[in-house]
Amino acid sequence: MIRKLNIEDKDRYIAMSKEFYSSDAVLHTIPEENIYKTFDLLTTGSPYAEGYIFEYGGQIAGYALLSQTYSNEAGGLVLWIEEVYILPEYRRKGLGHEFFVFVEQRYKGMVARIRLEADKTNERAIELYRKLGFANLNYLQMYKEV
Repeated sequence: MIRKLNIEDKDRYIAMSKEFYSSDAVLHTIPEENIYKTFDLLTTGSPYAEGYIFEYGGQIAGYALLSQTYSNEAGGLVLWIEEVYILPEYRRKGLGHEFFVFVEQRYKGMVARIRLEADKTNERAIELYRKLGFANLNYLQMYKEV
């Protein structure tokens, strides 16, 4: 089951987000305060970000964060799949695939493009993304902290 993240999910979300940012799926850790700020944003009804919880057998099994931007290149809204984290004991049970199907159905006709990032070494995730029709976008991604 995939459902919207809610205030009661705080402790589990915080723990899973810390695990995600300690894993090989990301390039570096983030300040813990960012995780709390994100949770607060997700539970106040922001139009820019959404959080989802994955459940399996009645237990919380993971989460995902989504955000939206506008792209002239894409000709409309772009949905960013910011984070997908599935607890180790629930991996390879189809939850990731189920989530991507959910996203495409939920946002059909609302967004022009769906984007995501993956660490180059996260081969299992990249394999799933390719099976789901995602292709490489050969831009050099840059950022500046402000």
